[in-house]
Amino acid sequence: MNEAIPVSRVTDHGTARLMPDVDRKRAWLLTVDGAPQSYVDLDEPTHLEFEYARRLGHVLDALAEPGTPLDALHLGGGALTLPRYLAATRPGSRQHVVEFDGGLLELVAEHLPLPAEADVTLHAADARAWLEAAPDDSADVLVADVFGGSRVPAQLTSVAYVREAARVLRPHGVYLANLADSAPFDFLRCQLATLATRFRELALIAEPGVLRGRRFGNAVLAAAHRPLDITRLSRATAADAFPARVEHGEALRDFTDGARPVRDEDAVPSPEPPAGAFGIG
Repeated sequence: MNEAIPVSRVTDHGTARLMPDVDRKRAWLLTVDGAPQSYVDLDEPTHLEFEYARRLGHVLDALAEPGTPLDALHLGGGALTLPRYLAATRPGSRQHVVEFDGGLLELVAEHLPLPAEADVTLHAADARAWLEAAPDDSADVLVADVFGGSRVPAQLTSVAYVREAARVLRPHGVYLANLADSAPFDFLRCQLATLATRFRELALIAEPGVLRGRRFGNAVLAAAHRPLDITRLSRATAADAFPARVEHGEALRDFTDGARPVRDEDAVPSPEPPAGAFGIG
């Protein structure tokens, strides 16, 4: 019998659990302290199960011509879903992944190994500290998907942090972040104002129900110095199995109006999700 069985381990910063998907032969769900973190299909790395991951994937697809390799920096590792996706869709990409929980990296490497051809370097380190030491102009894309439990750490929400992200990105580079909030979107609006201190172009991708204030949920932010392909992004997200809306330009400026950039001394984590918002089972 080769039936996959769940794996549970206490790592450096929580209890991680890998659970096999009964519908996909070599697919796994990673949870940390009960909160879903990542989903990986080892046989089909381009399959993105989570809604927010699909939206990040749409932006990654639009960054350059299909198949063009990228230099990518991922803050937050999880089960390495997006590094696997980028290695499959853009072979030859050079990627660095920074994950605070070294024990989690070890668990993933042991049970969900990366393809041998994937050029992905793993770093067990604090995301802000690693970013501050990274070389200037060294990344085409920076993906921030860092959660302490179910909240984005305060140190990754400030103007000083965004300044470092902009420094590490090349002039054509794009910053992506997965955040979570609900109406009246005080956290999300301040994050947009903070990104606007360093980036000229901004876009917000989220499920319409979240944007209408009906529920707590994820929002993907994209920031760049160059124009983003809003038409392509809008088509891709609208046609997705989990449709989303892209806000940009004047509508996004109206949404952000009145919000103030976040200083280090004022920074707070993202809001605590309501009970059951991201739970399973």
